[in-house]
Parts: sequence; structure tokens; C-alpha cells
Amino acid sequence: MSANLIESVVVEIDAPAAFVWEVLLDYPHYPQWNPYTLAVSTTLVVGEPIDLTLPKPDGSEGTWVSREYIRVVEAPRLLRYDTGDTFPGLLGTRDQVITPVTADRCSYRTFETFTGKHADAVFAAQGEYVQKGFDSVALALRDRVAFLRR
Repeated sequence: MSANLIESVVVEIDAPAAFVWEVLLDYPHYPQWNPYTLAVSTTLVVGEPIDLTLPKPDGSEGTWVSREYIRVVEAPRLLRYDTGDTFPGLLGTRDQVITPVTADRCSYRTFETFTGKHADAVFAAQGEYVQKGFDSVALALRDRVAFLRR
């Protein structure tokens, strides 16, 4: 069994963790600010699906939907979901983490671990795409929060 990890940049955000959590879960507004996750459909109920609409990895026009499953919702610090049995031989587990630094400041990062017999191949083929996407979300979330707090 192989494991591969992709981690976003860590951004510090001038806002309380609870406010950043609200922005992170405000899925209807994602098209206004999120360059990687263009739309989300979910109930946020543990065990239920989360459908993520993403740009195509090859950079061509259009989008694709990654169906994953909610595993942990711990407001305002952790959202975890994974691919479940969607892709036989591969499990992708993603964590979005908000960490308070002070009462009015926090950090955000996201990371995904790919495990299973196809993890190395998926990591080699998609790692750069996922890395760029995760970094773009972290930076855009920081900027979105700053915009909303003005």
C-alpha cells in the first residue's frame, strides 16, 4: 500500500476561526471567489456525499464532478471527506483545517492523502494539478475573508 500527501500553503487570515469557517462552508458563493472548487453540493451530514465541481485537470474547457463523502465536520476547525469506494484501488482523504492563532486571527491549510494500489500513479498524474488547486483555494479564501470584513 502506497501513500502520497499533498499539502497547500498555510495562510494566516485576519479573522476569527468561526468567521472563516462560515466563509469556507458558504458553498453558494464559491463561484464568486473559489478558482478550484467551482461548485459544491452537500448536506454536510457525515456519511453523505459531497459533489465537488472542478476544472478539468488537463486545462481543457469544462468541468468534472468528484463525488466524495463527508467523514468529519468539527466546526470551526476541521472538515474531512474522502472518495470512499468511488475509485477502486484509490482512497483520497482531504482535510481542510482552520487553526486559531488568536481570538481574531487563524490559519488555514488543506491536505490530501492518496492511498491504495493506484496512489502512486494518481499522485504522479494529478499531484501538480491538486497542489495548484489547493494553494489557489487557500489564497483565495484569505482574500475572500478580507473582502467580506472590509
